Amino acid sequence: MFVDLAKMEVEAGKGGDGIVAYRRELKVERGGPFGGSGGKGGSVIFKGSEGLSTLLDLRYNKHIEGAPGEKGKNKGQTGANAEDTYILVPVGTTIYDDTTNKVIGDITEHNQEVVVCKGGRGGRGNMAFATGIMKCPDFCEKGEPGEKRNVRCELRVLADCGLVGFPSVGKSTLISAVSAARPKIASYHFTTLVPNLGMVRVPDGRDFVMADLPGIIEGAHQGAGLGLQFLRHIERCRVIVHIIDMAATDGRDPYEDYVTINNELKEYKMNLSKRPMILVANKMDQPEALENLKKFKEKVNDEIICISAFTKDNVEALLYKIADILENTEEFSLFEEDENDIVEYTFEEKEKFFTIEKLDDGTFNVTGEGLKRLFEMTDFESDTGRARFARQLRTYGVDDELRRLGVKNGDIVCIFNFEFEFID
Repeated sequence: MFVDLAKMEVEAGKGGDGIVAYRRELKVERGGPFGGSGGKGGSVIFKGSEGLSTLLDLRYNKHIEGAPGEKGKNKGQTGANAEDTYILVPVGTTIYDDTTNKVIGDITEHNQEVVVCKGGRGGRGNMAFATGIMKCPDFCEKGEPGEKRNVRCELRVLADCGLVGFPSVGKSTLISAVSAARPKIASYHFTTLVPNLGMVRVPDGRDFVMADLPGIIEGAHQGAGLGLQFLRHIERCRVIVHIIDMAATDGRDPYEDYVTINNELKEYKMNLSKRPMILVANKMDQPEALENLKKFKEKVNDEIICISAFTKDNVEALLYKIADILENTEEFSLFEEDENDIVEYTFEEKEKFFTIEKLDDGTFNVTGEGLKRLFEMTDFESDTGRARFARQLRTYGVDDELRRLGVKNGDIVCIFNFEFEFID
């Protein structure tokens, strides 16, 4: 089964917790704190593999989780770092953050790696908190949670040129005539449902990858028919080979087909109409083709290569033409500057460490990503750990903000699943 779209939840491994321990050895006075820090959590890394051609494995793997780091040990030993989790994906896969629609990475080479979620750092043991004033800390730090995000993977086939056109115009017949690809071909009308790739070798020794792409229909750029599923796969093609059924075997007008296809390419977000296009009149072995070609040339001034994919007539000239254009055509950027999903590096305002909301029942609810990280790494089982958390809240300005919002002694303040009374 060919699958070119998959969504999943990815969560990197949590860092290992630090521990509270003390040195107690014979003839060692005042041994002091001896608890080690936790190891780093494992990251989730997507890796390109030329041996894969579909996202089928990811389609049924809805949750990917990294390995957690090992807890700290006695004698000041740091826990072992967790191994990273590698997820193999086909070359040509673009990875998005499905929540923000930002591009995380675009895998275009074999063994290329993209870190999708970074593992959390290990929590510090009580040995790390020892100072000249606090010589024997009785608290530690929990491991940092790993990054978590909803991910969308889209596969775009890697091909130098793509065959486009209405269903049953002869795209599959052409690719089967010039390569070892064997797509389904039949005498009745149907459309190819998945892209087919073929390696084409020109008689002069040059070669390139050709893609037989699913047939397009009017409204494809808005999702009609195979719609965006088709258009996605042509985004990486450097040259577009536009196949037209000049014999009009299904009763359509070749010129109207030509205009419709060009309009769909123009309306698509990648501006595919700006790429080099070779116009090919197919099925010239049929008697109606010559008359239709004459009418077609009256309306279109572009160069037209006439072939018969069935009899292979003039197919070699087409291959030379494609190879010549590919030699002078560079790779196109996959994402335009005006697209929302382009990766931009700008100086943005840093997200607020915390936010406070006063609820209808008078409770003050404190949230925030930065505060959540601090909360999850705090050891609340220790009185000293809780006191340290309170000092950190004051340092970050939580107390001052609560006072500004009108908090009074005895009011309830909620920080995630932790609830306490405010005392000024």
